[in-house]
Amino acid sequence: MTISSDRDHAQHHRPRMACLKKVEAIVVEMQHPTNGVKRSEQKLNITTIPHVMAGQDIIAWIVNHMKINNEEAQAFGTMLVAYGYIYPLQDHKKLVLKPDGSLYRFQTPYFWPVQKWRAEDTDYAIYLAKRNIRKKGMLNVNEQEEYNKLHKWMNHKWDFIVMQAKEQYQAGKERKKPDRVVFDCQERAYWIVHRPPPQTHSAMDYGMDRHIDPNTEEKETCEYYRRIIIYTQQAVMRSKVKSSVSLGAFVKYMTTYKEHDPFLVPCLPSNPWQTDDDLYWELNVSNVDVPTKMRVERWSFSFFELLSDPRGRADFKIFLKKEFSGENLAFWEAAEEMKWDAASSMSEKAESIFKTFLIPGAPRWINIDGRTMGLTVKGLEHPHRYVLDAAQNHIFMLMKKDTFYRYLKSPVYKDVQKKAISPAPHNFTDAQLKQNSRNRRPSIHPIVTWQQEQEEKAKAAAAAGPVDLKKLKEMTSKLDRK
Repeated sequence: MTISSDRDHAQHHRPRMACLKKVEAIVVEMQHPTNGVKRSEQKLNITTIPHVMAGQDIIAWIVNHMKINNEEAQAFGTMLVAYGYIYPLQDHKKLVLKPDGSLYRFQTPYFWPVQKWRAEDTDYAIYLAKRNIRKKGMLNVNEQEEYNKLHKWMNHKWDFIVMQAKEQYQAGKERKKPDRVVFDCQERAYWIVHRPPPQTHSAMDYGMDRHIDPNTEEKETCEYYRRIIIYTQQAVMRSKVKSSVSLGAFVKYMTTYKEHDPFLVPCLPSNPWQTDDDLYWELNVSNVDVPTKMRVERWSFSFFELLSDPRGRADFKIFLKKEFSGENLAFWEAAEEMKWDAASSMSEKAESIFKTFLIPGAPRWINIDGRTMGLTVKGLEHPHRYVLDAAQNHIFMLMKKDTFYRYLKSPVYKDVQKKAISPAPHNFTDAQLKQNSRNRRPSIHPIVTWQQEQEEKAKAAAAAGPVDLKKLKEMTSKLDRK
């Protein structure tokens, strides 16, 4: 990390560091020889560790000196542990302050967050390599995974990392055993705070680094004024909406979606996260035969809602097939899939879509205006994943203004509405809830779901056009390999 990025990082976290300095003053007061927290020597395994304190003594000191109750004192103490000012000696993976006889020590000021130096991957790799030497290759599962990742990423300088680890290990062996154990505990506590185990919240999340300093003044060059002029022109040309209109639209949106918000209205038949009953998920899978009434009702809210739901889109396809106008949706789907394809296949995919939908006399020709066609043809000279956006938006608006409203009045939609189910709410007893928790089962793996979707797409493509047995075999073998 460069000096400028360190400065940017410090400025980005200035408010938090100001708060931590106040916390630091309290920690210094806690370590006072006479008025601080009660400390004593304790045996850890067979080694005597100095200046050890119990969790209950820490809480008692906080209650007496800060004039707060036990719950608040425990929360404040847990914050001190989470930020690494105090570290546990026994259950070191849980960064909480226990209100019992659990043993803790104060962290050395060198490892306090106010030092403003970041935990670098190189330092972590040296620590793991040193730990690997000491443990003779017997690291924890998450440490072994991190060790393997860092070895792969830093293979170009791994010899330097191992050399540093060996030197630190040899220097540690020359210390007295109590000092060596204390330093190992301090270092381990530091890395548990800054590189926490999986599924553990970290109080030291840094967020993204700033690439510029927000406090520096930009030089007023011609380019600087040109950007200001462009920004002002765009701001003047931007359409304005009255606050009363925007508030009315917001109220309308809230009224429409109120019954579909799981925070405001209970899930039917029950919330699977609370009851461990997965019927709600089974009724709302993407390819369910009979959808729920709530789901079908949501399709009528907007055209975007209809296309976002795979089941709704499949129903809309049936309607378009009856009207002999399925090419519009097929083009929209092809352009949407192209956005998520591999970069290497952009040219081939764009050419295939152009020949299928846009070129005059194409097998599934779509009708777009000359301006949009000109923009698309010009973009295809250097194809990228968003080259068809103009044509896709044009077709989307055509379907939204015309086809969508005809679909809502069609027998296809009304038939789905009639068949849709409305599940009755579950009323589980405590005994049934316990039984549900015992009968939990893992959900379908995402890869299996993806394979099923790919197989359905292959079947749909085969049904839509002439069957190419060679391509079908290739697609099947690819799915089997994945």
